[in-house]
This record gives sequence, C-alpha cells and structure tokens, in this order.
Amino acid sequence: MIDKMKFSSIKFLNVLNTCMRTSNSFPILSARDEKKLAKKLFKNGDLESAKILILSHLRFVIHIAKNYSGYGLPQADLIQEGNIGLMKSVKKFNPYLGVRLISFAIHWIKSEIHEYVLRNWRIVKVATTKSQRKLFFNLRKTKKKMGWFNKREITYVAQKLGVKNKDVIEMESRMSAKDVFFHNYSEDDDTKEYPKNISSIPFLKDKLSDFTYGIEKDNWKKHAKNKLNLALSCLDKRSRDIIYSRWLDKSKKKNTLQNIAKIYGISAERVRQLEKNAMKKLRLTIENNK
Repeated sequence: MIDKMKFSSIKFLNVLNTCMRTSNSFPILSARDEKKLAKKLFKNGDLESAKILILSHLRFVIHIAKNYSGYGLPQADLIQEGNIGLMKSVKKFNPYLGVRLISFAIHWIKSEIHEYVLRNWRIVKVATTKSQRKLFFNLRKTKKKMGWFNKREITYVAQKLGVKNKDVIEMESRMSAKDVFFHNYSEDDDTKEYPKNISSIPFLKDKLSDFTYGIEKDNWKKHAKNKLNLALSCLDKRSRDIIYSRWLDKSKKKNTLQNIAKIYGISAERVRQLEKNAMKKLRLTIENNK
C-alpha cells in the first residue's frame, strides 16, 4: 500500500512538473502584444493568434488548478479542465473592453474546474443549484476554521454566504456522507480499495412490483385449491357432479337445475336441495381442515 502511495505521488509530481516546464517555456506577453494578438483574433478569427494567447497563459491555469488539489482529483485533469476554460475565454475575449485577458479568463477557468469537481467528487452530484454550488466550495473553508457546526455557527455561515440555514445543513450532510455501493466487491475486483460488506441492493424496493405479494397470492390459491379438492372428495359422486357442473366447470356455462334434473331423472327442486346440502358439507369440511 505504501509503495502504491509512493508511486502515485511520484506520478503526480511528474505530471505537474511536465506541465509546469511546458507552460514556462512560453513567454508571458506584454499588454501591447496581447492586445495586438487579441484584435487579430477578434476581427479576423486568426487561429495562430489564439494559439499564442492560450500557450502564454497556461502557467496561470496551473496556478489556479493547484488551489483545487484538496478534492482528491487528478491534478492533470484539473489542469486540463482549466485549459478548456482558458480556450473558451480566448474565443470570447473582447480586446476593446480595456482589461487584460487573464482578468477575463480566470472566471472561465474556475467555472470549468468547478464543473469538473462537482461531477467527479462523488458518484452522485452533490450540488446542482446556484446556492448549493456556492456552499460546496465555501463550506469546506469555513468548516476548517469552525470545526463542528452548532445552530449559531450555521446561522453565521448562512448569512455570510447569502443562503438559507436549511441549505447549509443539507449541504453539510451531503458532504459528510459517504458513497454507498450497489454491489459488494470481491477479492477479484480491480477496485480493492473500496470498503467491503457494503451493499444497497438488498434494501432497494421496486414500488411498481411486489413479488412477495405475487408469491403469497399463488401460495394461497394452491392452498385453497387443495382444501377444495379434499372437501369435494368427501362428497358422493352425484353431489360432486352437481357442484362441479354448477360452479367449477370453466369450459362450459353454468349448468341449470333443469338440465341436471333431466340427467339424473329427478326434479329441479331435488337438485337444488342436493346442491344446498353439498355446499354445507363443503363449508364444514374446509372449516375443519384449516
């Protein structure tokens, strides 16, 4: 583990040193040269001028990106995101406004780095609204000075940052919480540094489908069917045939008392009496076999 940490730190220093050497190899432009190149780009879309403006300001991107090293993200990626912000600012820079390019570009550089940090700091994005973004990047600084928050300190932070107390409480809970993984990681996983025995899948619930209800319903149907078959077996053949013809034969329509009476050569009233007695026997048998 120590060797891995040493390798990571060496790799980080090598990337940073390479970036710094590359950026320092391009000279800083004077205000006059910068304005001249910016005008060429602004008026004529001169890409060579844009290239020189970007390369001469790479050192400033590295300097800004260093301030975000505490978020645990690769420094090379932070620098790259800052470079994207620099390129966007060069494209939109107006040399006739009377400001230096870096004064304009710093906001674009920070904006791109902020977006990258918010997307990658956690698996789930922790800040989406304007007030949440403000809190995310300022709450860490405030907490270092104040430690644990109480009600008075929450009010102080909310007033200082111009947000509501509930926003401060919510953001602090988001930042202090840890990511919970869906799957347990085995020894064969490449990501062995993740904690084991943490899984959310057993606790997830699909509200649109309740398989336990389906299983319970199927079991109940089987149970009821078995009890009915047992109760039917206790009846004589004629009574069983009457109940089946009248209520259980799904392939045909419900048979009438008159039709059954003709089959057995008895009156319809007698069929009704037999049916009634058979239903009583079924009910008693089922109730006694709970």
